[in-house]
Amino acid sequence: MNNAQNPNRYENLIANAQLKRIKVGEIAAFIIVLSVFAILAFGANELVAPYPIGKLPNIVLVPSALPSYAAQTTLRMLIALLLSLGVTFVVAPLAAKNKQIEKVLLPLIDILECVPVLGVLSISVVAFIALFPNSRLGPESAAIFAIFTSQVWNMILSFYQSLITVPKDFHDTARVFHLSSWQRFWRIEVPYALPGLIWNTMISMSSAWFFVVACEAISVSNQTILLPGVGSYISVAIRAADLNAIFYAILTMLIVIFIYDQLLFRPLLHWSERFKPEQTHEINATYSWFYVLLAKTRWFKMRSGFSARLRSLENLKNLRNLSFLTKPFSWPFSANDGVKTFLKFVWNGVVLLIIVLSTLTLFNFIRETVTLTEVLHAFYLGAITALKIFILILVTSLIWVPIGVWIGLKPAAQRFFQPLTQFLAAFPANLIYPLLVTLIVQYDLNPNIWTTPLMILGAQWYLLFNVIAGAANIPNDLKLTVRNFGLSLRLQWKRLFFPAIFPYYITGAMSAAAGCWNASIVADVLSWGEHKVVATGLGQYIAEHTTTGDFPRLALGIFVMCCYVILFNRLIWQKLYHLARERYSFSEGG
Repeated sequence: MNNAQNPNRYENLIANAQLKRIKVGEIAAFIIVLSVFAILAFGANELVAPYPIGKLPNIVLVPSALPSYAAQTTLRMLIALLLSLGVTFVVAPLAAKNKQIEKVLLPLIDILECVPVLGVLSISVVAFIALFPNSRLGPESAAIFAIFTSQVWNMILSFYQSLITVPKDFHDTARVFHLSSWQRFWRIEVPYALPGLIWNTMISMSSAWFFVVACEAISVSNQTILLPGVGSYISVAIRAADLNAIFYAILTMLIVIFIYDQLLFRPLLHWSERFKPEQTHEINATYSWFYVLLAKTRWFKMRSGFSARLRSLENLKNLRNLSFLTKPFSWPFSANDGVKTFLKFVWNGVVLLIIVLSTLTLFNFIRETVTLTEVLHAFYLGAITALKIFILILVTSLIWVPIGVWIGLKPAAQRFFQPLTQFLAAFPANLIYPLLVTLIVQYDLNPNIWTTPLMILGAQWYLLFNVIAGAANIPNDLKLTVRNFGLSLRLQWKRLFFPAIFPYYITGAMSAAAGCWNASIVADVLSWGEHKVVATGLGQYIAEHTTTGDFPRLALGIFVMCCYVILFNRLIWQKLYHLARERYSFSEGG
């Protein structure tokens, strides 16, 4: 009798052990989620505190203050990230689905990506302080807006790139199932774009750390506004030449990046694995312990079941309205080819008129101060900076493309290098400038050569992250096929790796080039103590006239930069995007 009952007893013991394990997991997940929300709530409470302009907060250089500063800095970045996602889901589809809007938005995004964060702050902080007087919401909103401008453009380009390279057979599937435009966007295009968008969201979060000092230590109208955060801590530590405080700030950044990588980005990458266009999956490609922990909780399972029921109800509704879905949406009026041509002509005319009026306004502003010779000199300086950027993009491509492909193809390498590259991308470059100035002065080095790498120091990670995203998104079926055919390394690159990463590479290279234009303003003029190092280039021209307050020449410098950015966009980036759209996607046997 006892022997007969033993199997049931063992099964009960196993069930009880599993139940205890699930309960422990649910408690752990609850504690982690509750702790994160408590930290963010603390940061949110600090953001709305009173802030009389002119009275600086006391930024103390003690390690015990860093957890509070880190919470507030992270909250600013997350708010800016949510705003960036919202703008991305509006602007990128407009550029991807309308060629006339695309011709305007792509160059505009490229120009806005080059606008220095300091320039954005100098304009926005006054407006936000006037909007929220005697409140921290004013400078906080300005800081969040500046962080937003350092994040959003790369995310828009990533989402746009994915939308224009959705495989043709995916669209054919949507037509077979009679999906409406709205359903095709959310069920095919967004899932296809998610892996690349998540990788670019990570690099956008890291780029915000790159500018955190400028965003939290704001100088305007001969006043300094310090917002409690890691950036202000670093700014005060640099002024005080406190190396110990800088070390603690860097350590705090490393810890914070590791935490939000484990609790946010790695779970998102794990979740996005389901959207890869393949039949077979590699085991633990982007494993996340926190995602697995959440997936085992009853709340997560209940939510998944509820979502499944909603999807089944929606599918039933779609079947009932199949006759409606088979008909394409149309406006009450129809436009023939003549009307479309006329509307296109009007749109191009309006855009051209805006460009001409803006150019005439600018030259009317500067013509009494700036001579034609100086205008030509500014374009000459712009050509020097453009040549530097071209060489930097070429060299970094030769370095990071093979490394990025190797990391993207190796799940173990992804798990190791992802947090490391996030930290390197987030490392504030201004902490390296003093060392470089000392070396240049001591060894009498050529500033035009040795300051140039600083332009790509922070921007190179856009290229690496996008290449990793492209390689990681290669369907495992294709990798197995290449392996079974025994193709040589050269053929693997020609037939698989290069076509797979090409659209992602364009996005990364375009963002890196824009980052170089932005960084040239800082990299061309370096100072440390009594030493000052100046390199020849458009960045030096803009920085010099920004310091002296010579607005006509400053406007000329920014105008020249915009001209070169538009020229690069029209001659290089748009053509490469169109090439990626036509040839490089996993469709039609490509």
